[in-house]
Amino acid sequence: MCFDLPAIRRFLATVLLLLVGLMAPARAEDEIRIQEEIWGLSLPLPMFAYVVRPVGDGPFPLVIMNHGVSLNPPDRGFFPLVEFRDAAQWFARRGYLVVAPVGTGYGAAAIDIPERALYGPFFSKVGKCTNPNFRDAALAVAQVDLWIIDHMAAQKRIIPKDVIVVGQSAGGWASIGLSSVNPPQVKAIITFAAGRGGRVGGKPNNNCAPDRLVEATADFGRTSRVPMLWIYIENDTFFGPDLSKRMHEAFTAAGGRAEYHLMPPFGNEGHFFIGSPDAIPLWSPLVAKFLDAQK
Repeated sequence: MCFDLPAIRRFLATVLLLLVGLMAPARAEDEIRIQEEIWGLSLPLPMFAYVVRPVGDGPFPLVIMNHGVSLNPPDRGFFPLVEFRDAAQWFARRGYLVVAPVGTGYGAAAIDIPERALYGPFFSKVGKCTNPNFRDAALAVAQVDLWIIDHMAAQKRIIPKDVIVVGQSAGGWASIGLSSVNPPQVKAIITFAAGRGGRVGGKPNNNCAPDRLVEATADFGRTSRVPMLWIYIENDTFFGPDLSKRMHEAFTAAGGRAEYHLMPPFGNEGHFFIGSPDAIPLWSPLVAKFLDAQK
């Protein structure tokens, strides 16, 4: 039998190179194994939360993710227990323990008992558009974030002064409200499409008292000193570019610290940008750069 020794050597060299490539260190975020769980949080107002975290006992830096709000009880009744799963996993792979609480007033009972659903009372109303209370609606959810921080710190699950808060829509608005009280544990806040009172009556670009929303944003900015990253999308029909720019200008003019980014149109409705896995490559470089700057 005849063997082509040069060919065999080339083949073995190729196999060796492939093995070396497979054994090469992965990127830091790819090395972190994560696990998903549903937790019951024993807060003053108990609630469920989707939790995704690195495997191990920690402690870990904490990310809290605040979701949006629907004023329609049937919508709250069918609200998913796990939202922003892909975005939450992106943070977990960077080493964060992520807690995404299910807002109070959500769950099946919201259909029949609008004021008290499966996950507790609904307290995120802003009132009538003639006299909306944007401020208190934000601070109510912000208080839940403070409870979560204290709860996780008491369990020694987290690094107490290494907390990031992320919020979308009304959850982003609550995160802006949280910034106004400057919790010492919170080192940075990231919002996606933040605001309240969007699409009144289901109509695109029909905002509830936009001038009042801008005024409330300026009010938060007067005391807010937490570094923030605000991300909006051009084809957001809840909080369009003109309104979001006014909010940012009012916030920073009052003294708040916020970096503003307007992303190109995404899909049919940019408001739900953070919920799409396809959006992660678009926003993650901005978020990674911002987080790295806070270290």
